[in-house]
Amino acid sequence: MRILICEDSALLREGLVRVLEDVGHTVVAALADASRLDETADQTSPDLCILDVRLPPTWTDEGIRAALALRSRHPALALLVLSQYVEERYAADLIAASAGSLGYLLKDRVADVSDFLEAVDRIAGGATVLDPEVVAQLLSRRARDTRMQRLTDREASVLALIAEGRSNQAIARSLHVSEGSVEKHITAVFQKLGLEPDESGNRRVLAALAHIEHGGIPPQTGADR
Repeated sequence: MRILICEDSALLREGLVRVLEDVGHTVVAALADASRLDETADQTSPDLCILDVRLPPTWTDEGIRAALALRSRHPALALLVLSQYVEERYAADLIAASAGSLGYLLKDRVADVSDFLEAVDRIAGGATVLDPEVVAQLLSRRARDTRMQRLTDREASVLALIAEGRSNQAIARSLHVSEGSVEKHITAVFQKLGLEPDESGNRRVLAALAHIEHGGIPPQTGADR
């Protein structure tokens, strides 16, 4: 198999080259950043590209953006993305945008050479291979999303205002309803988010965090669904 590597860590990059070549694969190039990735892929026609999520110069999402660009230019190219830890948003974006062979593994998995090589073969063969931790976090996010979808429009509006730090009185003024109505909506929000009463009284904080994790729901002023 012809493999292109893009990994900024020299130690890991050379380790990948050694491991892959020892079992008969051909590493067509091993790059430290994505600046020449498209050009190199065009010139070498790899079967698989292994990329780090975080690459120079900003070490943020260069690897993901490079992977998406490669998939656009080379739809048949298998991709294996490596990450130091689960980048939930990046993983979700890559999975949603990818129709071909794909892998997303934590770098810790590379330490188990046999498992890593098996994953490489499976991805090259057309499979999607996701690290168990990635799957767990994506499922957790889906569970959070489902929980938020239980809210009515008015309850979502109340939650958004809670996340802004508004008091019940301020929420009532903003939505042009009574404080009693706001209290009922807040009780419903807590119940639908599965936030049980506790002595610390931090359910408002937990509800606000759930709102933020979900990506935020813009305040609305319409009637309940």
